Amino acid sequence: MTRLAVVSGGGTGIGRATAGMLAGEGYDVIIVGRRPDVLADAVKWIGPQATAVRADLAEPGQADAVVEAVAGRAVDVVINNAGAYIGGDDSTPQGVAARWRANFDSNVITAVLLTDALLPLLRRPGGRIVLTSSIAAQRGGGGPYSAAKAALHGYVLDLATRLSPEGITANVISPGYVTDSEFFDGRMTEEGHAQRVAATLVKRAGVPDDIAEAVRWLVGPGGGFVTGQIINVNGGSVLGR
Repeated sequence: MTRLAVVSGGGTGIGRATAGMLAGEGYDVIIVGRRPDVLADAVKWIGPQATAVRADLAEPGQADAVVEAVAGRAVDVVINNAGAYIGGDDSTPQGVAARWRANFDSNVITAVLLTDALLPLLRRPGGRIVLTSSIAAQRGGGGPYSAAKAALHGYVLDLATRLSPEGITANVISPGYVTDSEFFDGRMTEEGHAQRVAATLVKRAGVPDDIAEAVRWLVGPGGGFVTGQIINVNGGSVLGR
């Protein structure tokens, strides 16, 4: 039977590139997101092996739509890629709390609720869970976004420890500066781009395919001995942690 992968945040950027890679590897792919037009465009780009589920995974119960789409099949790969940097008004305690909660919901709760919903369906042995973090978790600079992404590191260590007896691996990929995504959404300046490229050892920005290639390794046969790890894909802008 054809293998099945679920990719949250699969409509754009890293998620879309990863879903396309998995489809190319022969997986059926379910991409999950909030915007029907973006999802439809991604399905067209990925090809006939892709289907889309519209859901806000930060909302309890909405991952049920993904479970329904899985239709009782074993899930081989779960890619928790949904997330965003969320700004806000920090001039009041209420504003600070709202911004921190929004970043935590977008980056952590989405991963927790989707993973929890799909755990009973993960292939045993052989299931793979991958979470997308950020270089901001390791060097700071993103306020609540940095903290939320760092929370995924602790979460994946728990998943790896808990699920290893069942033959399931769980890892984090921590990207550095990646272009061709919606992450900066008009916020990036030429100067900011140049600074981020200069901070790498390879002297280029990353692209979504760089992250998808790391996923290819983690979910493939070569990744079976890797679990509970933070995999840095950042061009050398943060070293060895």
